[in-house]
Amino acid sequence: MDTYFMQVILYYLFIAVAIYSIYAQYKVSSTFNKYSKTANAKGYTGADVARLLLEQSGIHDVQVEPIRGSLTDHYDPASKVLRLSESVYGSASVAALGVAAHETGHAVQHHVGYAPLSMRTSIFPVVSFSSKLAMPLIIIGILLSCFTNSLLVAEVGVFLFAFVVLFQIVTLPVEFNASSRALRMLKDNNFLTTDEMGPAKRVLKAAAMTYVAAAAASIIQLLRLALIVFGGRRRD
Repeated sequence: MDTYFMQVILYYLFIAVAIYSIYAQYKVSSTFNKYSKTANAKGYTGADVARLLLEQSGIHDVQVEPIRGSLTDHYDPASKVLRLSESVYGSASVAALGVAAHETGHAVQHHVGYAPLSMRTSIFPVVSFSSKLAMPLIIIGILLSCFTNSLLVAEVGVFLFAFVVLFQIVTLPVEFNASSRALRMLKDNNFLTTDEMGPAKRVLKAAAMTYVAAAAASIIQLLRLALIVFGGRRRD
């Protein structure tokens, strides 16, 4: 297929994914805000649920701590700390319990040795390094090719960017699995009523959209960069 035609297709795909990403961010924010106003019937806070679920999962070496910001919740496997944002830690809302259970799901994944999480953790140092160098190398490599007639530096940049894409792809099963664990744990331990499970599921589903958007955007970006760099080499 003609390189120019492929670039046009990828360009419009990139725009479509960018629009989807904006929608996904809006959706997760609006869904969380909507159900953050709905208190769970039993009065549990996000921190309560996280600690109880950790205990019931046989995990006694993970600390639950508050962290500033909104939707900054995350589990740190290196320090074994589950950090919940201000809008989750002390909140008794249905949304807060869903998010707290999701992050606890990551701690459970770590505890049982869930393979995709182990893989994501192992490649994170490489991704952290490559994400900073990939684009500068691609830009510098393309500029240098005007004088050296070589795209080797840019090709190295594309290779490094591929690790970023791999990380985004591996993140998908990690996040989906954490959400499914969260909903199962909330239901099995009766932290939420049947009527409250629906809103919690919608909050986690909206959050999952952002990871899908990020993965799609990174894949399309990699294809565009590869087409520019390796397509340029073929023309030479």
